[in-house]
Formats: sequence, structure tokens, C-alpha cells
Amino acid sequence: MTENTPKIQKLSLVGGRVCLDFANTVSWRGGKAPKDLLQSYEDLVTWGIRSGVLGSQDAGALLEHAVADFDAAAKALARARSLRETIARIFDAVAGGRSPDDTVLSDLTMFLREALSHVRLSRSANGYGIDFEKGESLDRFLSPVAWSAAELLRDPALARVKSCSGKTCGWLFVDASKNHSRRWCEMKDCGNREKARRHYHKTRAQGPRSV
Repeated sequence: MTENTPKIQKLSLVGGRVCLDFANTVSWRGGKAPKDLLQSYEDLVTWGIRSGVLGSQDAGALLEHAVADFDAAAKALARARSLRETIARIFDAVAGGRSPDDTVLSDLTMFLREALSHVRLSRSANGYGIDFEKGESLDRFLSPVAWSAAELLRDPALARVKSCSGKTCGWLFVDASKNHSRRWCEMKDCGNREKARRHYHKTRAQGPRSV
């Protein structure tokens, strides 16, 4: 367990898509000191469990592999961060009404090519779906994250991707509200912080009350 483990285990999954939740493993992107929750391979695996892309049994096997091959674990973490920043750049542009750069789309394409080499059709009582084979590589669970980003880019919900209105937050989400008026990653967090800020400035502008 690392010092980040409790934070990741309680991390709010507000993105509406696994790719956006992955991008949101960096807090306060718009501030001077962004906080990266993925400081170790164990942090990455903890997020995988939290987001549902990894089961506990698979997570245990990956951690054992990581202990035996530190260099491979470090490379997997670096690759995960690269995918995360690619996703963040793409959807931050979308949220801002801009087209993502061709370069960053090419970066996502490279991750998708790797994901496609592991894709398989799965069958359930409800029909067929897309699944990914369990390989030995330590970054194998990045495939569904990259796939999620590609699916969102082709989904009508892309028009509802937003960035939190909190001044330095930077978290991304799909606005699923009925009137598409959602502004905050979470009202109890950035929303209340903004309310408090407005109240403070309003009180200062009014000046001290006379007795």
C-alpha cells in the first residue's frame, strides 16, 4: 500500500466514461501544482480496481509480476501516464470547443492498435460485447481505457463533454443532466468551493455592517 492508496480507493468517478475517469487521476490541472495520484505501479493497479477495469485476482497477479520485474513496472506506469495525458489533451480540447491536434490523435491511434491486438468478442445472456484477452504485459488493462476514448469520440455524447468550471480543477465529465446544465465535477466539491468564494467576495464588496 502506498500513501496514495486510500485516496485512489475513494476517488470520485464522475467522468461518465472510464477514459475520463482515468484522465481525472490528476487533480487541479489548471493550478500551479497539479496532483498526480499515479506515483507508482501499485497506484495504477489500485485505480484499475477502483474503476472496474481490473478484478482483484488479476490485480494480485500483476503486482506479483511487478515486484519481480521493476523495470517492466516502471515502463508500464510511464505508458499509462502517456495514455492518460493523451486522453486529457483530446477531451480538454473537445470540452473547450476545439478540435484535438492531429498529433495527439495519432498518439491515441498507437494505443488503439495495441488494444486491437487483444480484442475479442464475448458472449453473454444479453448478447455479444467487446472484451480483451488477458496477456502477461503489465499494462494490458490500458486497452479498455484506450478503447473507451475511441468510443467516446464516435458517440453523440461527445458534444456533452465538459471541463469542470472550478477555476483550477480541470476534471472532465460527460454532462448527462436533463437540461445539460452541469458545471461542476461535483457540487459538493468545486461547486461549494465556488459558492464560498463568491460569498466571500460579495461580503468584502459590501464592507463592514454599521452597528
